[in-house]
Amino acid sequence: MTELFISATPKKISIALTEDKRLMEFQEATQEPASESGSEAGGTAQTMSFSVGNIYLAKVRKLMPGLNACFVSAGHERDAFLHYLDLGTQFPSYKRYLKQVRNGSKKAPLPIEKAHIEEELGKDGSIQHLLQQGQEVLVQVIKEPISTKGPRMTCEISFPGRYLVLLPFQDKVSVSTKIKSSSERARLKQVVQSIKPKNFGVIVRTVAENKRVAELDTEMRVLVNRWEETIAKVARANELPTMVYEETSRTVAMLRDLFNPSYENIYVDNEAVYNEVKDYVTLIAPERADIVKLYKGKLPIFDNFDITRQIKASFGKVVSFKRGAYLIIEHTEALHVVDVNSGSRTRNSDGQEANALDVNLGAADELARQLRLRDMGGIIVVDFIDMALAEDRQKLYERMCENMKQDRARHNILPLSKFGLMQITRQRVRPATEVNIDETCPTCHGKGTIKSSFMFTDVLESKIDLLVNKLNVKTFTLHVHPYVMAYITQGIWSIRRQWQMKYGLGVKVIPNQRLAFLEYQFYDRKGEEIDMKEEIEIK
Repeated sequence: MTELFISATPKKISIALTEDKRLMEFQEATQEPASESGSEAGGTAQTMSFSVGNIYLAKVRKLMPGLNACFVSAGHERDAFLHYLDLGTQFPSYKRYLKQVRNGSKKAPLPIEKAHIEEELGKDGSIQHLLQQGQEVLVQVIKEPISTKGPRMTCEISFPGRYLVLLPFQDKVSVSTKIKSSSERARLKQVVQSIKPKNFGVIVRTVAENKRVAELDTEMRVLVNRWEETIAKVARANELPTMVYEETSRTVAMLRDLFNPSYENIYVDNEAVYNEVKDYVTLIAPERADIVKLYKGKLPIFDNFDITRQIKASFGKVVSFKRGAYLIIEHTEALHVVDVNSGSRTRNSDGQEANALDVNLGAADELARQLRLRDMGGIIVVDFIDMALAEDRQKLYERMCENMKQDRARHNILPLSKFGLMQITRQRVRPATEVNIDETCPTCHGKGTIKSSFMFTDVLESKIDLLVNKLNVKTFTLHVHPYVMAYITQGIWSIRRQWQMKYGLGVKVIPNQRLAFLEYQFYDRKGEEIDMKEEIEIK
């Protein structure tokens, strides 16, 4: 059973995917409010996000002939990287069309159907013959900023949809190789060829198999409209660099790539995001729209469905997986290193070789999950427990390959080397997900001494008194650690009951597993956090 859980706040959105109640994927994205002073075409550099798929009208900042590449100013604190091979075979057509759009009418840019298609660009050319410093280029993010590196860009613009991927300035229709039926492949190719506009190429995705012409045509119109809106912003842009197209929200983008009929439920704890997800699922699978549900429980959604506990157990340097065995995961700038340990596991009665194989197979299962969960990319080196038998090493390799079939990211797995190391490469388009499971004391901030915990309830009551009597906030929710919640709710005449009698029934207390022991948060009736430091300053 596959379920999706979405937790949204004004500052952050978190998405968790579970299979049979087990956490398999977890993503977090910050949500920054748009700047009111942004340009008409998409905002200023300070408010730009650099998610994969975003498109920018940028300027060439510096040519690097030795790398056959250039650095592009796209609004990030570090310049974006654009290699010659990422210009694409249709770059001459793009270059000419962009110049015509920028010099033409801002109200009615030149339609792509009337654009002239130039001769394709060869693979062995030089970037300094095509670009010059200060030149305008239309680029799309293919790799998000990672560590000290800026984003990586391409000039091969694409607009992905549920069934189709639209490629301006190309004329080829390609069908996913995962569609095995030759007759269905031929049908899809013929259908898409008949509905696509001139000067557009299309990639037909696997989920388009057996879809009706009307469904494909509807999505085609949506994707073409996105291109037209993007070019309209390009024509109107006054300040460079500027974002001219922003990829759909992380929630919808994940649904677009992951959604399948096996989903049992999609729970969302925010009404606005719920409506967005509901509309998208209704569009792509009307018969499954009822699986989208608005969560209205008192507990935080991740706490209620046991996701918070799994997050804290699954992230960190040491990950336990099977009867005392564990993985040690280290991250470096160039690669990820994983060490497999049997730990306190009881030895197998069949001997050391059988024990090593059993631990390694369990490690392969957990490692495949960890790669998806943390979205680890680049080079991964795994030090498995040494095995003497070649057939056992082959079993481990086949088990790892089988586990990785569920991974959507492109990857390559090499058999164990003579040193017992397995090398894996996995597509990396964004930084690996890191969740800090170590808690810094919110009271002493690491100094080592705190006020007596028995006084903590007095601190909470003083905050409640400030909200109710000084700031006139009559209805709010207080989130505290579950242990604190247990303490203030014990007994018939509990501390919580006393607060409600003294300050009104609008005082609600909720346990929250994400909080440290003496940490607390106040939320108003709209679900927005009340910053008590700011409130005290106002007072």
